[in-house]
Amino acid sequence: MEERTPRTKGDPTASPAPGRLTVRMARPEDVEGVWAVLAEFTSFEKLERSFTGSRERLAANLFGGAWPPLDCLVAEDEGRLVGLAIVMGAYSTFWTRPLMWLEDLFVSASHRGRGVGRALLAAVAALAVERDCPRVDWAVLDWNTPAMEFYEGLGATRQGGWLAYRLEGESLAALAAEAGPP
Repeated sequence: MEERTPRTKGDPTASPAPGRLTVRMARPEDVEGVWAVLAEFTSFEKLERSFTGSRERLAANLFGGAWPPLDCLVAEDEGRLVGLAIVMGAYSTFWTRPLMWLEDLFVSASHRGRGVGRALLAAVAALAVERDCPRVDWAVLDWNTPAMEFYEGLGATRQGGWLAYRLEGESLAALAAEAGPP
């Protein structure tokens, strides 16, 4: 994906944020900035106690060939990272085609309402189309009404009939133990 200066709806020459906003794929030298944006994100979502990873593991997952492969798009304004979108591949057995999962989308408080989120999602959509993914899926916390309104304003739809489940911690380990050694 090439570096882009996003445009806002209505004015094709307008910059969505002060300075020169660019959306591009993250580079190894961005790990510190991505980590800082993720720390702000966990605080926004009130999940600080779940922020137990490390910069080193993040770098390995983004740039070291770890599984699953991740892509990180960053929004940069005058040399400062102000937003990110982290995506990974998924697969539809029904369509027998790849899908894209948007794990995280976040814009720093200083840049919200300026088109940065839209620019990041447009870049995610372009990456999905480039990779022949017919759809992008994600989840949003049930209390985050502004995010839901933003997504629906872009044409995204809520998916009914599906409930999210999670297996983690001791329950995950106990079930894995039933499988025996690999």
